[in-house]
Amino acid sequence: MESLQILSPGQYSLVYNMLSLTIAAMGASTAFFFLSRGSVLPKYRPALVVSGLVTLIACYHYFRIFISWTGAFDLGEAGYVASGEPFNDAYRYVDWLLTVPLLLVELVAVLALSKSVTRSLLNRLIIAAVLMIGLGYPGEISADSGSRWLWWTLSMIPFLYILYVLWIELSKSLDRQPESARGLISAARSLILVSWAFYPIAFMLPMLGLGAPGSINVGLQIGYSIADIVAKCGLGIYVYFIARAKSAEEDPAYASASH
Repeated sequence: MESLQILSPGQYSLVYNMLSLTIAAMGASTAFFFLSRGSVLPKYRPALVVSGLVTLIACYHYFRIFISWTGAFDLGEAGYVASGEPFNDAYRYVDWLLTVPLLLVELVAVLALSKSVTRSLLNRLIIAAVLMIGLGYPGEISADSGSRWLWWTLSMIPFLYILYVLWIELSKSLDRQPESARGLISAARSLILVSWAFYPIAFMLPMLGLGAPGSINVGLQIGYSIADIVAKCGLGIYVYFIARAKSAEEDPAYASASH
């Protein structure tokens, strides 16, 4: 993994505070998703449970990243310098290996498609997600630009496949969804495309030589944290509102009683 250079107090604090914010966002989202299960019909509760698991797993890993970040630097005269303890950014890939497939599960679950369609979708998407994360990690830890480009290209194949399948399948499902939920599902689809687009762009920054290694690392930590909040907390909130809208459409009496 790329070595860390001297960071200014502002750079160090920016990442420190962003990681702290992300832990809080993931923890609060976890509580919200678990406590909100009773406000939707039983058939949609698994989607909220998975949403809560995604943010719970992310909250734990961001806590580990936070601890690693604070341990990797000591304050010196010139700023924050490496303490000799390496910063373990691999926690992110461990997190993504677990949460990215679960993100796909929660989105498919709230659509409540037929069992055969759901099974087919999840089989394809989960395999592609594991391949995407697995192929990206060797490039992330490589200091060689050529190797990074190679693994980035290989990882982009399942990445683009996931986005293609989601776009096509979500478009197909819109006509089978209640009218009150269609706009939310369309917005959730756009949220996935926008938030996920950041990851391959951020991966390329070291290969493009944009900034000093220290500033690149700061930018990556901030960018990945924001993207994770949007992709995990944001999508989970959309899943909740989709489940609420569909519950109200299918059983107005239940929706009124659950307020």
